[in-house]
Amino acid sequence: MIRGIRGATTVEENNTGSIIEATLEVMKQIQDKNNVVPEDISHIMITMTDDLNATFPARALRQLDGYQFVPVMCAQEISVPDGLKKCIRLMVTVNTAKRSDDIHHVYLKDAVKLRPDLALTNKQESR
Repeated sequence: MIRGIRGATTVEENNTGSIIEATLEVMKQIQDKNNVVPEDISHIMITMTDDLNATFPARALRQLDGYQFVPVMCAQEISVPDGLKKCIRLMVTVNTAKRSDDIHHVYLKDAVKLRPDLALTNKQESR
């Protein structure tokens, strides 16, 4: 079965180091909390808000073992008035036998505001 795993985080500054570090942090948590290996991943879509443009966040994933053949696409998130600023969002599409309610979505830093329902659920040790 194909499932989507969502993740999002924010950065303080628009610079390469911050974007790479934040993208790695959220991707590693998605990977660890869902027992995902690169071979399970169909593709990854990453968006950033229009106030982030210092680098492509996909560069971060190239630092992870096994990700050289995972298709990754970056795009700009829709600019919504009063929307969350300096935000990086990921949609990781995976092949898994897990049920949708067994997927652990990862929202970090100010991105918790996007889906507080999922952020609170994922703080539990077990579901």
